[in-house]
Amino acid sequence: MQGAIARVCMVVTAAILNHPLLFPQENTTPPEQEDEVIARMREHQERLEMEQARLENELSQLDSKQEEQSSSEEGYSWYLWSTVSFVIFFTIEMCRVNLSDAEIRPVEDEDLLSESGVITPRTMVLDKVVLSNFCDKSNYTLSHENWRVREFVEGFADDLLESLRSVCDGEADMEVGDFVGIGSMFESWKVCKPLTCDLIVPFSPPDPYSFQFDLWCSPSCDMPPDMQGCGKIKVDGFREDKEGCLCGSANLGEDMLCLLHGGEDTVQVEHSPEELLCSRNTHLLTKDQVTKWFQITLTKAWGRISHKYDFEVTFGHLDAAGALKIRFRSWKVIVMNIIPVVQLEGTDAYFVPHFPSDYVSSPDPYWTLSLAVYERSLLKHFAKRLPQNSCHLHCLQIVTFLHRKQTVLTGKSALTNYHLKTALLHLLLSKRPSVWGIEDTEQRLRDVLSFLQRSLHEKRLHHALIGNSQVPEEVQLPEVISKAEPINLFRSLFLQRELYAATVRHFKEMLRNAPVLIQEFTPPLSNGGLHHRLEENV
Repeated sequence: MQGAIARVCMVVTAAILNHPLLFPQENTTPPEQEDEVIARMREHQERLEMEQARLENELSQLDSKQEEQSSSEEGYSWYLWSTVSFVIFFTIEMCRVNLSDAEIRPVEDEDLLSESGVITPRTMVLDKVVLSNFCDKSNYTLSHENWRVREFVEGFADDLLESLRSVCDGEADMEVGDFVGIGSMFESWKVCKPLTCDLIVPFSPPDPYSFQFDLWCSPSCDMPPDMQGCGKIKVDGFREDKEGCLCGSANLGEDMLCLLHGGEDTVQVEHSPEELLCSRNTHLLTKDQVTKWFQITLTKAWGRISHKYDFEVTFGHLDAAGALKIRFRSWKVIVMNIIPVVQLEGTDAYFVPHFPSDYVSSPDPYWTLSLAVYERSLLKHFAKRLPQNSCHLHCLQIVTFLHRKQTVLTGKSALTNYHLKTALLHLLLSKRPSVWGIEDTEQRLRDVLSFLQRSLHEKRLHHALIGNSQVPEEVQLPEVISKAEPINLFRSLFLQRELYAATVRHFKEMLRNAPVLIQEFTPPLSNGGLHHRLEENV
């Protein structure tokens, strides 16, 4: 009996003394705290030694009384001292856990979003009247200005692209298709100025050349992990050298015909890879070459029609293919991004070299796959099912407005308008249509911000369409996209601690400043005077 109790006590004591939290293998304690931690550990060790001595004394007393105790009393003593040992172990363990939590545990990135006293989407103060005024003002702006801007941009883009096609040589240059409007202006949630229109323009090589695609989700793909959502484009159709054939090594004369290669080869235009915008010594389409070609061609095209228009057109970004800034005599400005893209065969998905608004381009020869056309179809799908005058676009307008204003105050971060739109699409796919009424604006806005906060905390924001089984069939997403593994748009935050910290600070400040920023956008005016100040700079 005595030996059993002694063994139990020794096991408990050994478990306590050898616990990894008491003597950690790695030194994660800051240098200035080491002395205090060591002192507390010694104090705990002294307490353990005192407890061990007391237990040994009590065990010796039990040995002297063992012969006098009955079998029932033996069971009772075993139960008593087992309970005492467990209580001692539990008490010391809880003290150590508190110590380790307070002093040994390193500060993780996720702690940035869980500091005490930080404003959260649930505690953020929002005035329903101010939110209503914001929605009224943005609706008025959309209905009275944005539709006229879209009409102008579409007409001007048609004229400019027609001129661009006349500049291109039909037999030796790229073939340019019709533009497709994407983004906030064409999805009716643009609210900040200057008004920006994004247009994608597909192009293809002349016959007999074609594009071949290698997606990141292809079984034979060797793309790096950080290039998820991208693809490589190969120009196919180059003729091989005619080695081993008589026509390639001798002059057969004008009346002789090679039966292997045929007479049509003599009239086809043969291009070098560089002429077809490929990387040096490869057949892979390069974004730098495409950007340079499109800028030169677009400049020539504008030169041919500039006499017809009474405004100034300049390139807004030299590293973007067609970032145009249109400035009228009234000093009003419209930003027009014409982006050359390659259409994924048989789909409405496009490979884009860059997104000039708020996207950091991937390096050559990797092209980012854009599903903007399918995202616009998804928003149209929801518009048919949500309540009349629903609040989903209002929520997106408010969040993007706050993000833009905060960027002006504290600079750029990893957060982009596309991330905000992705968060909204996830909520639209997961919530019932009936909860998106205009009276639910405040609650849905908090939901969007809470979703973003949780995504930043986890450093995980999946693409809304890729690998998402919740996307309705009506959107007609290609199977290669719907069956792919989900893509984390926040993956880069795992590798860039400074960027992550800056993004977290940006988000926290955005929540803190939200009530003031919204109030400044919609000043409380009486007698319906809200619309009189729409010409002010937003």
